Amino acid sequence: MADSLAQYGIYIDDLSKIRVLEPEVANQTSKLKEECQNFISKITEFQMNSNEFIQIIDQLANDVEKEKMKTIGTRNLLRSVAKERDAQKQQIQAQIVEKSMELERLRIQYDSFNKIEMEQLETIEQLTVN
Repeated sequence: MADSLAQYGIYIDDLSKIRVLEPEVANQTSKLKEECQNFISKITEFQMNSNEFIQIIDQLANDVEKEKMKTIGTRNLLRSVAKERDAQKQQIQAQIVEKSMELERLRIQYDSFNKIEMEQLETIEQLTVN
């Protein structure tokens, strides 16, 4: 009887249920369905892992960018400190030159005063002797 029903595309499976598909095709369909579910679960797991990896990489990129900005800021600060130091050095050198010139002027004035004092002492001595 099963053969006569098979002519009409009706089959009876191992559990004595009436099927429209051949038992072998039904088994293959069932296996394919299981494989598809496994594939979908693996793809879902891969997607979750990929998303997690992308988040980690994005966080690392943000951390690297922050450190890069800190480094640039520190380098700029170091350059400005060096320029400031050079400016102070030039200012101090200018003050040294200015003080040296003043010292030389005062030394000449001192020598001049000493000469005048000596002349005055000579004059006083000559006047007292005469």
